[in-house]
Amino acid sequence: MTSAIIVAAGKGTRMGPNVDKLFLELNGRPVAAHTWGRFDAAACVDEIVVVVRDGMQGAFEELAARYGFRKPFRLARGGKERQDSVWNGLEAVSPGTEIVAIQDAARPCSPEALILATIEAARETGAAVAAQAVTDTIKESSTGQLVERTLDRARLWAVQTPQTFQVEIIRRALAEVRRQGRSVTDDTAACELIGQPVRLVVSALPNPKVTRPEDLPAIELLLKLAGSGPPVSLPQRPGSVSFRGH
Repeated sequence: MTSAIIVAAGKGTRMGPNVDKLFLELNGRPVAAHTWGRFDAAACVDEIVVVVRDGMQGAFEELAARYGFRKPFRLARGGKERQDSVWNGLEAVSPGTEIVAIQDAARPCSPEALILATIEAARETGAAVAAQAVTDTIKESSTGQLVERTLDRARLWAVQTPQTFQVEIIRRALAEVRRQGRSVTDDTAACELIGQPVRLVVSALPNPKVTRPEDLPAIELLLKLAGSGPPVSLPQRPGSVSFRGH
């Protein structure tokens, strides 16, 4: 059984004060509804757990009813940090779950073929993540004012979601994060702590996250393009490479 955990418990402060980015309407639907709809329509996913801030349960129940989502789902309560929210989501998946795909609710454009590719890679390797090779030159600066050094972009990857795992592996990895009292903003970083290999699955199509106001026009355009004309599809097995945690 494959479960999806959609993490929708963050506050999204970079969008501005008093703005809940997950309920901003893009192409006629709230951002969270687009993301949920992707996984509701994905044949490779059997159930969905949506992790939400306490007090927002009613709003997400209304989303499910309004847009007619049909796949079995349940809501889980968000935690203090993202890793706590993911932990709560893992606690809510069905006992028969073998694979879990973890998705940011603010990433509404993930194609079904990419979701499937991460699931297949996680079955083989134990852990997988959607990612794109970095093409811009990356500079390091501790102050945000002066450049200190240039990083080798040939070795750099920008990771996205879904991040997909054999369920016992991500449970063990997050348990180690908790044991060490660490904070991680990325689920695959937890795998690095236990030496778990993570497969990089190339995200061949744009898969952006709603973070700042300037992100909205481009993401709305992508959603409009996805909703008109013949669907654009990824290859069944996008190219991939692996790295090992250390």
